Amino acid sequence: MRRLIKPFKPPRAASAATLRHFSADPQPSPDLSTPVSQTLSLLQITDPSSWPTNSDLNSLLSSLSAPSVLKITRQLPNCQNALHFFNHLKTNSHLSDSAPLAFQAVLELTMRENPDCPGKLYELFVSSKDQNTPLSVNAGTLLIKCFSRAKMLDEMIMVFDAIDDEMKNTDVLNLVIAGLLRWGRVDDALKLLEEMFEPDSCCQPNTNTVGIVFSSILKRNWCGRSVTDEEIYNLVSRFGEHGVSLSGFCLTQVIMRFCRNGDCDKAWTVLHEGMNSGSDVEVASCNALLTGLGQNHDFSRMNLLMKEMKEKGVEPNVVTYGIMIKHLCKFRRMDEALEVLEKMRDGELGVEPDVVIYNTSIDGLCKVGRHEEGLKLMERMRLESKCEPNTITYNCLIDGFCKAGEIARGRELFEQMKKEGVELNVITINTLLDGMCKHGMVSSAMEFFSDMREKGLKGNVVSYTALITAFCNANNIDKAMKLFDEMRENGCSPDAVVYYSLISGLSQAGRMDDATFILSKMKEAGFCLDIVGYNILIGGFCRKNKLDKASEILKDMENSGLKPDRVTYNMLLSFFCSNGDFTHAHRVMRKMIDEGLTPTVVTYGALINAYCSNDHLDAAMKIFRDMRSSSKVPPNTVIYNILIDSLCKNDDVEVALSLMDDMKDKGVRPNSNTYNALFRGLQQSNWFEKALEYMDQMTEQACNPDYVTMEILTEWLSAVGQTEKLRKFVQGSRVSDSTTEK
Repeated sequence: MRRLIKPFKPPRAASAATLRHFSADPQPSPDLSTPVSQTLSLLQITDPSSWPTNSDLNSLLSSLSAPSVLKITRQLPNCQNALHFFNHLKTNSHLSDSAPLAFQAVLELTMRENPDCPGKLYELFVSSKDQNTPLSVNAGTLLIKCFSRAKMLDEMIMVFDAIDDEMKNTDVLNLVIAGLLRWGRVDDALKLLEEMFEPDSCCQPNTNTVGIVFSSILKRNWCGRSVTDEEIYNLVSRFGEHGVSLSGFCLTQVIMRFCRNGDCDKAWTVLHEGMNSGSDVEVASCNALLTGLGQNHDFSRMNLLMKEMKEKGVEPNVVTYGIMIKHLCKFRRMDEALEVLEKMRDGELGVEPDVVIYNTSIDGLCKVGRHEEGLKLMERMRLESKCEPNTITYNCLIDGFCKAGEIARGRELFEQMKKEGVELNVITINTLLDGMCKHGMVSSAMEFFSDMREKGLKGNVVSYTALITAFCNANNIDKAMKLFDEMRENGCSPDAVVYYSLISGLSQAGRMDDATFILSKMKEAGFCLDIVGYNILIGGFCRKNKLDKASEILKDMENSGLKPDRVTYNMLLSFFCSNGDFTHAHRVMRKMIDEGLTPTVVTYGALINAYCSNDHLDAAMKIFRDMRSSSKVPPNTVIYNILIDSLCKNDDVEVALSLMDDMKDKGVRPNSNTYNALFRGLQQSNWFEKALEYMDQMTEQACNPDYVTMEILTEWLSAVGQTEKLRKFVQGSRVSDSTTEK
């Protein structure tokens, strides 16, 4: 252990309670009829300077055993007298064998008189070491405990090294390891532990060693370096090789740690090593492993472990079956979960289901849309198992019915709760509010919320979030803002979702100044807007034709550490395109590419639409051809529609028809807008036969005509006396004489 010694540091004071714990209790008055009492009397009535020449005293001391000398020293009036007595013994060769025990008593008296000064004990230790006084195990133990609690670890190790190797035992090593671990000296503790593991070690580890090591390294407030899972696993194995098992609590903690870190294999091995070694494995350890396996949906090993538990005599409890049912429900294996529940109810498993298991099963049924079964299970729970439904039971059912859109049934359950005296909580209210809001019943939700507040049930941030979001989606921004103000007045701090909903709603409504104000309040509250929120603001200012404001938001976004994404660039490009500013539009596109962002079909669509709208059809077609030949983004139906419509309006029907062929070759499906644009062009060119062919093609592709299609064709076919063909077209029959497939 000398390799662990570091330069001496000034000793630190320990608490009075700490040191007083080790001090010897005062002894009763001596009986003068014994040699011990006679010796003690002489020591108390004579001056220490006369002890060396006092023949009576030395004669008595020569006849006493070492334990008797310890007893005498402990009863001296103070530590100074005891120290004089110790020095007297050291200077007399025929009395020096008793000195180590006398020194032990000196330490005890010093601790009693100086409970806040471990430094005094260190001085005594150094002095005894200089005098070559052997340190007894008890004295060493006392100093090790004292220095350990005072965080004087280097001094503690010096004491350990001073104890004769033949006198050291497992208990002493355990104390040193405990001290090292307590103050984070992990590596030193593990080195000492490794020495205990050596085959020739006379200090083999015991159950106390295991408890000390694992209770330290598994603490939540552990102050030492992080101990890896691999190190923990190896420690468990090494202790097992020495026939020492972890306690049930420590084993459970180790398994929970491995499972939490995603290593169920290690947890499985550790548990089974404990089982196979004959140790008393507790059900809590098995439950911990079942939880980890369930999170990995390893149901095969869960079932195997359940079987092994019974074989090893580890009786599953209600928690065990609760874990099984919980994870089966979580992964929507409801029939299996209900099968376990039925076996519990029938008494096959020897454990009756409790309200937690029923609630888990009911919640699982509701989450997979089987809320009616959940409701029936609640009734069976009440009648057959004598388990009364609680708030959680009803909340699960209300949530299930609300998510299914059956708000009225949810309200019925709410009223039933009140009637039965089941406590309502804010989750109950929020569940109903959320259901109403998501199914368009915003007015009913607001009325319900007001009614609850009148009855003393206050909402929280979730309540206000649901209502504010609903009013924003319904474009009732004034009501949303009123709720926002009310929320803050009631001391309910808005969360990020509330701010986002308001910014989005205000931007959609064109109230950009209000949206910017909400952004400032959001920042004051310590929230940061994400890229989606910034894009909403930039888009809003672009729609209001306020490029300067959009630029400010863009700069703010970049200062927040967010880079523009494709959506950002597409919005800016669309803005410039809509204003006919193609120079800036192309600059935006180049910057987008320079930033490593591939233009999307929306990017190209914005440019093509802008060029078409500004009668630059050649430029639009050039971009289209570039997309087909070199771009990784192929044209979609929208882009073809824009070009076909523009070509037809410019009497380039032949080119438009070639694009229809191109769509077919590329596998791009035309829609009613495609055909409508083409029919207008064909009508303008009076190309009736070609129109009939495309009417047949439209029918073959199951592309349903819309009202625009019918308006164009009705006007045209009526004018040329071909209403019968229109009737056939509506009925889905062929109208063209040609059989050529287009």
